[in-house]
Amino acid sequence: MLASMTSDYATGTGCPEPYLHRIAEAGFTHTHWCHQWCTDFLYSTSEIDQIAAWLKAYGVQLLDLHASHGMEKGWVSEREYERLSGLELVANRIEMTARLGADVIILHIPTEPEEASCAQAFRERLWRSIDNLLPLLGNCGVRVAFENMSHDNFPLLREVAARFSADRVGICYDAGHGNIGDNDGLGDLESLKDRLISVHLHDNDGTGDQHLPLFDGTIDWPRLARIIASSSYSKPPNLESAIRASAYEDEREFLRHAYEGAQRFAKMLETERAAHQETTKRDK
Repeated sequence: MLASMTSDYATGTGCPEPYLHRIAEAGFTHTHWCHQWCTDFLYSTSEIDQIAAWLKAYGVQLLDLHASHGMEKGWVSEREYERLSGLELVANRIEMTARLGADVIILHIPTEPEEASCAQAFRERLWRSIDNLLPLLGNCGVRVAFENMSHDNFPLLREVAARFSADRVGICYDAGHGNIGDNDGLGDLESLKDRLISVHLHDNDGTGDQHLPLFDGTIDWPRLARIIASSSYSKPPNLESAIRASAYEDEREFLRHAYEGAQRFAKMLETERAAHQETTKRDK
């Protein structure tokens, strides 16, 4: 079955080629590009061309790409020059995604200030920045998925979904973030499942963002499979698990275990999608 693995399961900087090779060896058919997701790194034409060559050589397709929120290039920064440079950084990732044959980028929305006046200014910058990105998204045939965070930003995600059309803007559900503390991620996802266009699947024990392989923590995977099956998400499951907090030191053993979890969830998702289709037909 088709399944995707994040490119930064071991590290998110440096040459990505060895990790793409091991992802392919483990059986994954797709990768979620997560290298340089939190840096100011700008990909050049030669780098993108080389990544395309590696993907082709290893028979791996790009599922989607985690765009960078930047360190100093902040696309919602209150400093205008930083906001504009942040938009250039995101534009670089939009164009890279299109050139590599994928159609979704994922972005984090910075934490909203608590003070009312600051929050209002933040919202205005957020709306303006998304508006600035829409023409390039349309030209490249790419959508942006805004991710739920560990501090529970679903109220803001609902506002984003209400304000911007589904042909350009959706959400990415991060299963780990939704399972931290008092977060009711699955309940929140249920209310926005018609805007789901990307998933970050990993597990934890509820105390922190551990990025464990699937079924190694406390997430209710059968319930998540049912929700995704009835959502607007139609792609293969994508893992954002990392070796750092797992029980494995060897990368290949980690990837083997992660792949087994991916296949187990893919089967659950296939079963739930078939059941949902049957129910939909019966109700018509």
